Amino acid sequence: MAIKSVQTKQIKKLNFWEKLYLPEIARGLTLTFKQVFTPKFTREYPEERFAPAGSYRGRPVLVEEENGERCVACGLCSRVCPAIAIEVQAGETTREKERYPSKFEINMLRCIYCGYCEEVCPEEAIVMSKDYELVFTNVEDAIFGKDRLLMPVSQLQDRLEFLRQYRG
Repeated sequence: MAIKSVQTKQIKKLNFWEKLYLPEIARGLTLTFKQVFTPKFTREYPEERFAPAGSYRGRPVLVEEENGERCVACGLCSRVCPAIAIEVQAGETTREKERYPSKFEINMLRCIYCGYCEEVCPEEAIVMSKDYELVFTNVEDAIFGKDRLLMPVSQLQDRLEFLRQYRG
């Protein structure tokens, strides 16, 4: 014989004023008026630059070391991208790693800066940089090839350290 557990619902009885919701409306308005009179913070953008922390996700870039890019053209980043913004084509090489990306393009108009490509990369070859100033005058300028994506590892040290701490 199965025993059913009975869950009792506790319903709070509201008095007349609570049924009108007037105290809650007054409390919300009080909070709003307090915020109106607090000092505002405004950054004068062109003169005063924003210095993002290591956790900031700017545009994705490829990590370039002394002997070339880290990418082995596994294609995981293009498979996991929800916006289908990354295109990778592999090429063969005679160096210690067998493959390299002969074509690596990111359509920055489609990129949603989710960071999935960075999370799935087994080589830490694609990371989110601190670049936040992206301006395009036409659609062709928004498609970044390897020439615009490669960034030296020395400029990405704080992001790589953050990722290593985050992953554990």
